Amino acid sequence: MHAASGRRLGASHPRAEGPIDLRLVAPAAAVWLTAAVSVGASPGRVTAVATVSLIAAGALSVAGRRTARTGRGDGDTGTGSGGSGAGRGEAGTGRGGSGAGQGRGVVRRGLWVSVAAVLLCVAAAAASAGLHAADLRRGPVPALAERYAEVTAEVEITSDPRLTRPRISGDHVAPAALLFDADVTRVTQADGTVLATRTPVLVIVDARSRRGAPRGFGGRSGRGAPRETGGRSPWLSLLPSTRLRVAARVVPALSDGEDIAAVLRVRGSALPDVVGAPSGPQRFAGRLREGLRKATDGLDADARALLPGLVVGDTSRVTPELDDAFEATDLTHLLAVSGGNLVIVLALFIGPPGLAQRVERRGLAARLGVPLRATALLGGGLTLAFVVVCRPDPSVLRAAACGAISLLAIATGRRRSLIPALAAAVLLLVLYDPWLARSYGFLLSVLATGALLTLAPRWSAALQRRRVPARVAEALAAAAAAQALCAPVVAVLSARVSLVAVPCNLLAEFAVAPATVLGFATLAAAPLAMPVAEVLAWWASWPARWIAGIARTGAAQPGAGVDWPDSWTGALLLALGTVAAVAVGRRLLRHPLPSGVGAVLLLLFVVQPPPLTRVITGWPPPGWRFAMCDVGQGDTSVLAVGDGSAVVVDAGPDPVLADRCLSTLGVTRIPLVVLTHFHADHVAGLPGVLRGRSVGAIETTGFEEPLEQAEFVRREAHARHIPLTRAVAGERRSAGDLDWRVLWPPPDPFPPPDGPNDASVTLLVRSAGLRLLLLGDLEPPAQRALARSPAAAGLAGVDVLKVAHHGSAYQDPELIRGVAPRLALISVGGDNTYGHPAPSTVAALRARGAVVLRTDEDGDLAVTGEGEGLGVARH
Repeated sequence: MHAASGRRLGASHPRAEGPIDLRLVAPAAAVWLTAAVSVGASPGRVTAVATVSLIAAGALSVAGRRTARTGRGDGDTGTGSGGSGAGRGEAGTGRGGSGAGQGRGVVRRGLWVSVAAVLLCVAAAAASAGLHAADLRRGPVPALAERYAEVTAEVEITSDPRLTRPRISGDHVAPAALLFDADVTRVTQADGTVLATRTPVLVIVDARSRRGAPRGFGGRSGRGAPRETGGRSPWLSLLPSTRLRVAARVVPALSDGEDIAAVLRVRGSALPDVVGAPSGPQRFAGRLREGLRKATDGLDADARALLPGLVVGDTSRVTPELDDAFEATDLTHLLAVSGGNLVIVLALFIGPPGLAQRVERRGLAARLGVPLRATALLGGGLTLAFVVVCRPDPSVLRAAACGAISLLAIATGRRRSLIPALAAAVLLLVLYDPWLARSYGFLLSVLATGALLTLAPRWSAALQRRRVPARVAEALAAAAAAQALCAPVVAVLSARVSLVAVPCNLLAEFAVAPATVLGFATLAAAPLAMPVAEVLAWWASWPARWIAGIARTGAAQPGAGVDWPDSWTGALLLALGTVAAVAVGRRLLRHPLPSGVGAVLLLLFVVQPPPLTRVITGWPPPGWRFAMCDVGQGDTSVLAVGDGSAVVVDAGPDPVLADRCLSTLGVTRIPLVVLTHFHADHVAGLPGVLRGRSVGAIETTGFEEPLEQAEFVRREAHARHIPLTRAVAGERRSAGDLDWRVLWPPPDPFPPPDGPNDASVTLLVRSAGLRLLLLGDLEPPAQRALARSPAAAGLAGVDVLKVAHHGSAYQDPELIRGVAPRLALISVGGDNTYGHPAPSTVAALRARGAVVLRTDEDGDLAVTGEGEGLGVARH
């Protein structure tokens, strides 16, 4: 077609042939379903499925050929009859009848051939899945895993190393582990036996095994061996295709149905022992990725984390807090590189894909005078480079396959239909790697793309008919369509349905293309001119900050999401609900007033403005003085100052829960945050306390253990330019009607505290006529010292006691008797493994006349009134 056009750039209008071609949809669906079932099935069942499918396909093919021969015979007979009876109506009728018979035969033959093709695809998918599953059972690794054997193994890395998310476990943060996928190529057992193999595994490196410089290959640091720079672990710098020697224990896979044969747990304090350098393309890709990291080093925290993820999939700088925000707003496809990035890059080169007939006429290739076939070849090279640099994640593979098929259509001058391209991409990719059939990422990518190709154009046209501007209609339809199809799957993964996903995606979408284009420009410029790359990165940081700001703002809304069953039954219910909502929405759009009322009600539910919430729910109660937030197994207390201002004591273990509690209380200004000690269940939620609020200072204990948590607090304060101070006994402060005195710890305690708990900052607070004692996590030694100190004289008969250490059994009876609180509040997580609160502690408090309330049973607590009017509200 292009060659026949006689034009150097090819035909302006490649031929368009017929309606949308859906012939590949059924084979693709059959391949997907078969692969998803077969990778976890027994070899016998897989063989049976493949054999039966092949036999059935062969039988249908034979039947189709017989039908074709019969149809041709009928057609010949009909023609003859018409010839002998020329001029007679009967003969004409006879020929029409035989022609109809021939048509029915063609239809039957086409149906049988189509079914046979689907069955052949089923057989191919079963065979491919069976072979891939056999790879996991072959070789010595599975048997070694059953014995939990200690081995020395040589592995070839097949993915980028990644860190697990830190977990709060009681009062400490469980250390993150480093993971990467690899193929075991050689195993040396304890008895010296060497076994060669090629088996996929997951390698887990303990957090304590990741410091220092790597050893090995070709010298002290090794040719191709990563070096630690700026405190970055050498394990994190390892590139795919690097070969390592590791001493590890082989254990079974974490669960059945995974695409690995076993898990290798690297033991001891081993450093990466590199025995083979990565390949040339991977070294080049690694230099590009490292250049992007260096170019973004000077940016603010959100842009520094998001840009490498958005451009090349490097999420190593993404904090758990930022990750939570993107997950709550269903923006996770923007947190790391996806197929959408490849679409933007290809659109820049060959033109916007929305112009189906002139797609090649609008890109850089046309402006540079590149012929169409050369455009397709260069686009293919660009796609391959994108996959190598950004790594073959499911979404990237799907987009690359679709792009390759579209580029082939450009090269041949044929009509480009993206639905057949998507179906072909799914079919080919799942046949190549059947494990993709079980990948949620691949499923979400295909669903989102299908929504953009099928639902979005219709919804956009409907909105434009109602006078919505074209660009707004297209963006809104795309976001709504993708959310409608993906929401049921996301609910299975997160047990939550986001109510802010569509507006957040709509608002973020306008910044994606600038951030992507400028990010890739930074990537390309970094190896050549770092100053230029830094300028480009600075420009790219603006749309990146916008995207991060949208995610944080959306996630911070009290009604940002609703809990949902994390099962396929729940997904089906959500899908049915979505269909019903779309049907109702179509009717509402015809009536502006009900549509506006519905939109306002939804907005109020999401935002939940404090004045309105207070009227409806009664929370927070008028005139509240002190609140204890339900943050799980941790502490967060709030002392009201007035007019949206409050002093916060401890931040709890979860930033989301801390932020949510303060938002419902209407706290926007915090003159002081007091962190009683550095255990994770008191400080890990600090980012949520600081998020979006004006904070005057952070005050902490002088006992800086655990060190990593003390450093975490310093980093958070430094990043937000908040001064850090140290609390010592005798210090007095006030804010509004609130004043408090620090009772503990003394400036130079002797003997030194046994641990962080006994160094907890203890406060005696007065709020008008209300007296409160906040004990942090003090244990009996420090409690006894406090009871015998001069400060104890003012402790008798306090109104409210924040019970120490979540109501544990380790309490000093003398202190409880001396304090004799009227109200005892315990911050504790439900079903905790520590037995908190201890029945003995609760009984001792009640024996002194205290009313005991606990957050795991009573939720958020707010103290109101004073004297005889002392009361507590629950939420």
